[in-house]
Amino acid sequence: MPRPLRIEYEDAYYHVMNRGRSHQQIFHDASYYETFLTTLSEAHRRFGIQILSYCLMDNHYHLLVKTPEANLGRAMRHINGVYTQRHNRLKKTDGSLFRGRYKAICIEEDSYQLQCSRYIHRNPLESKMVSELIDYRWSSYGYFVTNKKPPEWLYMQDVINQLGVKSLFRAKYREFVQQGIDEELTHFYGKGNLMPFLGSDTFREWAYSRRDTDESEVTKQDLQCFRPKIDEIINHVAGVFNVSESSIRLSQRGRVDNNVARWVALYISREYTGVTLKEIARHFGLKRTGSIPTTINKLQVMMEEDKGLLSKVMEINSQYDI
Repeated sequence: MPRPLRIEYEDAYYHVMNRGRSHQQIFHDASYYETFLTTLSEAHRRFGIQILSYCLMDNHYHLLVKTPEANLGRAMRHINGVYTQRHNRLKKTDGSLFRGRYKAICIEEDSYQLQCSRYIHRNPLESKMVSELIDYRWSSYGYFVTNKKPPEWLYMQDVINQLGVKSLFRAKYREFVQQGIDEELTHFYGKGNLMPFLGSDTFREWAYSRRDTDESEVTKQDLQCFRPKIDEIINHVAGVFNVSESSIRLSQRGRVDNNVARWVALYISREYTGVTLKEIARHFGLKRTGSIPTTINKLQVMMEEDKGLLSKVMEINSQYDI
């Protein structure tokens, strides 16, 4: 079976979806839904992706996302891979969770974001899970139609802008969603094998030319300038913990005390620089990347037990949150 086209470029929009293997449930109770949302938040911080709309169903999910850094593949590997690990820990099971590769439909800019958001939000209604969409807890619909404060990773404005109104947008969006899915999208999503792009013929031709784009060929200069450098992070953490930069950079062998400042610098570097683990390892004098996740897990356990440390790390986080 041929692999689906992968189209990646800066500021691209996608409708992303995936389903549990053999239609099995991927969300079993509130803790699973919350864990997936936490994973989305991490993907936003680490890869800069912006979630415009989402809906989590019991055995599949829908996301409307924007990728300022042309890195959908990397972000989705994190979301699906990390959530699978966390799901299996919660469920005390193992093995693959999803049916395979996610499906991603590339959407023309300023074109179908509003309609796609409506399609995503109507899922619980179309599946007869609720009679009123506002009653469904695990989608972003409530943030669009009430004053509820959205999470920092939910970017609703691109969808709202397509309503063409400057006031009363919540009521307008509610009315728009209640109208039902338009005929064009009903036809598009009704096909057995969805095309990988949604938009005009001109956009489809251009998007097809971007197929299988190597990530290294896409410039990240504009966005990367807003991300911190590893050297900057090390300098900042050294100041907060009142230690030398060299004590953070150099890997110590043998039985030594926990180097918490080094662990924090590793964690911040992974979360906010957008570089590979191999590049992080080079800055911290590590020959292999495998110890980085292990070290960060130790730090996270320590933060759960030490609220003072947690507060200090969260303060550092606030300097770099995108």
